[in-house]
Amino acid sequence: MVYQQTLDPLSLTFAALADPTRRAILSMLKAGEASVKELARPFAMTLPAVSRHLKVLEKAGLITKGRSAQWRPCSLRAEPLKQADDWIERYREHWEGRLDRLDSYIQQLQAEESKEKKK
Repeated sequence: MVYQQTLDPLSLTFAALADPTRRAILSMLKAGEASVKELARPFAMTLPAVSRHLKVLEKAGLITKGRSAQWRPCSLRAEPLKQADDWIERYREHWEGRLDRLDSYIQQLQAEESKEKKK
């Protein structure tokens, strides 16, 4: 069976964020621009492997690569992260509502238990 890859921006963002190395790279870029060599330094992998991670991040729109003579700085683009956060927020509201109902239920059970102990 062949699956067609979805290319919508949100899917690309979540696919890029699925890898811990790419998440670590994004964290490093919060501090500002960095070269591929600088980004590769903390990882036990080759420069081409780091470059492949950067291509995934760039395709998702999470980073941009610039050119300054021989230096190719990478920069963080936070807009796709905001879109992902907006999507997640809808589900956060759902789960918070469920947790509030669970909290009410637990308080009800504790009140009933307290009444039983007083008898």
